[in-house]
Amino acid sequence: VSSCSAVLLVDTTPPAAPTVPAWAETSPHNATNITSSWTLSVDGDVNSQTVTYYTDAACSGNPGPGGWGALLQAKDGETVVKERTLNGGEPETTNNRMELLAAINALEALERPSSITVVTDSAYVKNGVTGWIHGWKQNGWRTSQKKPVKNVDLWQRLDDAQTRHDVTWEWVKGHAGHPENERADELARAGMAPFKPEKSKDD
Repeated sequence: VSSCSAVLLVDTTPPAAPTVPAWAETSPHNATNITSSWTLSVDGDVNSQTVTYYTDAACSGNPGPGGWGALLQAKDGETVVKERTLNGGEPETTNNRMELLAAINALEALERPSSITVVTDSAYVKNGVTGWIHGWKQNGWRTSQKKPVKNVDLWQRLDDAQTRHDVTWEWVKGHAGHPENERADELARAGMAPFKPEKSKDD
């Protein structure tokens, strides 16, 4: 089980706009080598915007070095009016843990209660957070076979993170040409990159 201790935080936040929606307010949270940035096109009508996080993970070996990524988009109709990216990684982890951390860090970046859709290509995350988790909690964080839930630390953290928000969970097939999912994958790979050992010239 890998630990999450804050190492690096980079935030290129532009000057505050007159009206700042809840999802645009951020505060640092524990993660390893977390990077954050966001860009503003136009403010528009905050109340008319739909807000979606696209999350993904990458792992070199399982376990091994891994990364997670999250792309936030606010749209007014079909127009993207605001965008934010998050990513990070760990030196020794699993793909499932990175998938969970992508969703966790996305939700924890929302300072105030928000209505948001989280799109993941992980059936593990989608099925867990919308179904399995209810039985786990009733069983004292044990499975129906009375075994301890794997990655319980992150499941509990995700459960706590989503209770503050109105979250809709959606699943998409990964590596199937979904533009935002592909971008989340790129962010995850970038988050993993600092932890992958460099290949020698002889390799």
